[in-house]
Amino acid sequence: MELKVNKSIIRLVESDITELATDAIVNAANAALQLGGGVAGAIRRKGGQTIQEECDRIGGTHVGGAVITTGGNLKAKHVIHAVGPRMGEGDEDRKLESATLNSLKVADENKLETIAFPAISTGIFGYPMDRCARIMIQTAKQYLAGPTTLKEVIFCLYGQDAYHIFEKTLHDIIR
Repeated sequence: MELKVNKSIIRLVESDITELATDAIVNAANAALQLGGGVAGAIRRKGGQTIQEECDRIGGTHVGGAVITTGGNLKAKHVIHAVGPRMGEGDEDRKLESATLNSLKVADENKLETIAFPAISTGIFGYPMDRCARIMIQTAKQYLAGPTTLKEVIFCLYGQDAYHIFEKTLHDIIR
Protein backbone atom coordinates (compact mmCIF):
# COMPACT_ATOMS: atom_id res chain seq x y z
CA MET A 1 0.00 0.00 0.00
CA GLU A 2 1.28 3.48 -0.91
CA LEU A 3 0.52 7.15 -0.40
CA LYS A 4 1.96 9.79 -2.72
CA VAL A 5 2.95 13.06 -1.02
CA ASN A 6 4.30 15.68 -3.43
CA LYS A 7 7.16 13.92 -5.27
CA SER A 8 7.61 11.29 -2.54
CA ILE A 9 5.93 8.01 -1.64
CA ILE A 10 5.09 6.46 1.70
CA ARG A 11 5.06 2.69 1.29
CA LEU A 12 4.35 -0.25 3.60
CA VAL A 13 6.16 -3.58 3.38
CA GLU A 14 6.15 -6.68 5.54
CA SER A 15 9.79 -7.76 5.64
CA ASP A 16 13.05 -7.99 7.53
CA ILE A 17 14.38 -4.41 7.62
CA THR A 18 17.98 -5.66 7.53
CA GLU A 19 17.36 -7.06 4.02
CA LEU A 20 16.30 -3.75 2.44
CA ALA A 21 18.65 -2.06 -0.03
CA THR A 22 17.72 1.53 0.88
CA ASP A 23 19.93 4.53 1.48
CA ALA A 24 19.15 4.15 5.20
CA ILE A 25 17.31 1.89 7.58
CA VAL A 26 16.26 3.15 10.98
CA ASN A 27 17.35 1.34 14.11
CA ALA A 28 14.94 1.50 17.04
CA ALA A 29 17.80 2.41 19.36
CA ASN A 30 18.35 2.93 23.07
CA ALA A 31 19.88 6.19 24.31
CA ALA A 32 23.31 4.56 24.82
CA LEU A 33 23.28 3.26 21.19
CA GLN A 34 24.07 -0.26 22.37
CA LEU A 35 22.93 -2.74 19.71
CA GLY A 36 21.39 -5.41 21.93
CA GLY A 37 18.15 -7.18 21.02
CA GLY A 38 15.23 -6.68 18.64
CA VAL A 39 15.86 -4.60 15.52
CA ALA A 40 19.17 -3.34 16.94
CA GLY A 41 20.43 -6.88 17.53
CA ALA A 42 19.50 -7.94 14.00
CA ILE A 43 21.32 -4.89 12.62
CA ARG A 44 24.44 -5.76 14.66
CA ARG A 45 24.38 -9.41 13.59
CA LYS A 46 23.97 -8.69 9.87
CA GLY A 47 25.75 -5.34 9.66
CA GLY A 48 28.81 -6.28 11.68
CA GLN A 49 30.77 -4.80 14.57
CA THR A 50 31.66 -1.64 12.61
CA ILE A 51 28.20 -0.20 13.27
CA GLN A 52 28.54 -0.70 17.04
CA GLU A 53 32.03 0.83 16.96
CA GLU A 54 30.64 3.92 15.21
CA CYS A 55 27.83 4.12 17.79
CA ASP A 56 30.42 3.89 20.58
CA ARG A 57 32.32 6.85 19.06
CA ILE A 58 29.09 8.88 18.89
CA GLY A 59 28.40 7.93 22.49
CA GLY A 60 24.60 8.16 22.55
CA THR A 61 21.69 10.50 21.96
CA HIS A 62 18.54 11.65 23.78
CA VAL A 63 15.06 10.14 23.59
CA GLY A 64 13.58 11.57 20.40
CA GLY A 65 17.03 12.06 18.87
CA ALA A 66 18.59 10.43 15.82
CA VAL A 67 22.18 9.91 14.64
CA ILE A 68 23.67 8.25 11.56
CA THR A 69 26.33 5.59 10.96
CA THR A 70 27.38 3.59 7.94
CA GLY A 71 25.48 0.42 7.12
CA GLY A 72 28.46 -1.88 7.62
CA ASN A 73 27.73 -5.16 5.84
CA LEU A 74 24.02 -4.37 5.38
CA LYS A 75 22.41 -3.79 1.98
CA ALA A 76 21.46 -0.32 3.27
CA LYS A 77 24.20 2.29 2.97
CA HIS A 78 23.46 3.86 6.38
CA VAL A 79 21.75 3.20 9.68
CA ILE A 80 19.92 6.05 11.38
CA HIS A 81 19.67 5.28 15.10
CA ALA A 82 16.47 6.80 16.52
CA VAL A 83 15.65 6.64 20.22
CA GLY A 84 11.95 6.15 20.84
CA PRO A 85 10.13 6.38 24.16
CA ARG A 86 9.48 3.69 26.75
CA MET A 87 5.83 3.43 27.73
CA GLY A 88 5.27 5.00 31.11
CA GLU A 89 8.12 7.54 30.95
CA GLY A 90 5.76 10.39 30.04
CA ASP A 91 5.20 12.47 26.91
CA GLU A 92 5.63 9.34 24.78
CA ASP A 93 3.68 10.53 21.72
CA ARG A 94 5.76 13.71 21.34
CA LYS A 95 8.98 11.72 21.83
CA LEU A 96 8.01 9.21 19.12
CA GLU A 97 7.11 12.06 16.78
CA SER A 98 10.54 13.62 17.49
CA ALA A 99 12.39 10.35 16.84
CA THR A 100 10.59 10.01 13.49
CA LEU A 101 11.04 13.66 12.51
CA ASN A 102 14.71 13.74 13.51
CA SER A 103 15.37 10.58 11.47
CA LEU A 104 13.82 12.25 8.42
CA LYS A 105 15.91 15.39 9.01
CA VAL A 106 19.12 13.34 9.34
CA ALA A 107 18.26 11.62 6.05
CA ASP A 108 17.81 15.00 4.36
CA GLU A 109 21.01 16.41 5.89
CA ASN A 110 22.83 13.48 4.27
CA LYS A 111 20.96 13.89 0.96
CA LEU A 112 19.41 10.43 1.14
CA GLU A 113 16.53 9.42 -1.10
CA THR A 114 15.16 6.27 0.57
CA ILE A 115 14.64 5.46 4.23
CA ALA A 116 12.98 2.50 5.95
CA PHE A 117 11.52 2.63 9.46
CA PRO A 118 10.54 -0.18 11.80
CA ALA A 119 7.64 0.35 14.21
CA ILE A 120 9.76 2.29 16.73
CA SER A 121 9.27 1.52 20.44
CA THR A 122 6.66 -1.23 19.90
CA GLY A 123 8.91 -4.07 21.04
CA ILE A 124 10.48 -4.18 24.48
CA PHE A 125 9.66 -0.46 25.02
CA GLY A 126 5.93 -1.42 25.06
CA TYR A 127 4.49 1.32 22.85
CA PRO A 128 1.06 0.47 21.36
CA MET A 129 1.28 -0.46 17.67
CA ASP A 130 -1.82 1.53 16.62
CA ARG A 131 -0.56 4.75 18.23
CA CYS A 132 2.87 4.17 16.70
CA ALA A 133 1.37 3.76 13.23
CA ARG A 134 -0.70 6.94 13.50
CA ILE A 135 2.14 9.11 14.79
CA MET A 136 4.86 7.81 12.47
CA ILE A 137 2.76 7.91 9.29
CA GLN A 138 1.33 11.38 10.07
CA THR A 139 4.81 12.72 10.86
CA ALA A 140 6.22 11.35 7.60
CA LYS A 141 3.29 12.71 5.61
CA GLN A 142 3.67 16.20 7.09
CA TYR A 143 7.43 16.16 6.56
CA LEU A 144 7.18 15.07 2.93
CA ALA A 145 4.77 17.95 2.25
CA GLY A 146 7.79 20.28 2.52
CA PRO A 147 11.10 20.42 0.66
CA THR A 148 13.05 17.15 0.93
CA THR A 149 15.55 14.94 -0.88
CA LEU A 150 13.54 11.89 0.19
CA LYS A 151 11.73 10.09 -2.59
CA GLU A 152 10.51 7.11 -0.57
CA VAL A 153 9.70 6.50 3.08
CA ILE A 154 9.11 2.83 3.79
CA PHE A 155 7.52 1.45 6.93
CA CYS A 156 8.96 -2.04 7.19
CA LEU A 157 6.78 -4.13 9.46
CA TYR A 158 7.69 -7.41 11.04
CA GLY A 159 4.70 -9.75 10.93
CA GLN A 160 1.22 -9.60 9.48
CA ASP A 161 -0.37 -8.10 12.61
CA ALA A 162 1.92 -5.07 12.54
CA TYR A 163 1.50 -4.71 8.77
CA HIS A 164 -2.31 -4.77 9.01
CA ILE A 165 -2.35 -2.13 11.76
CA PHE A 166 -0.15 0.19 9.67
CA GLU A 167 -2.21 -0.61 6.56
CA LYS A 168 -5.47 0.32 8.32
CA THR A 169 -3.90 3.53 9.63
CA LEU A 170 -2.57 4.53 6.21
CA HIS A 171 -5.97 3.79 4.68
CA ASP A 172 -7.65 6.01 7.30
CA ILE A 173 -5.18 8.82 6.61
CA ILE A 174 -5.79 8.60 2.84
CA ARG A 175 -9.56 8.92 3.29
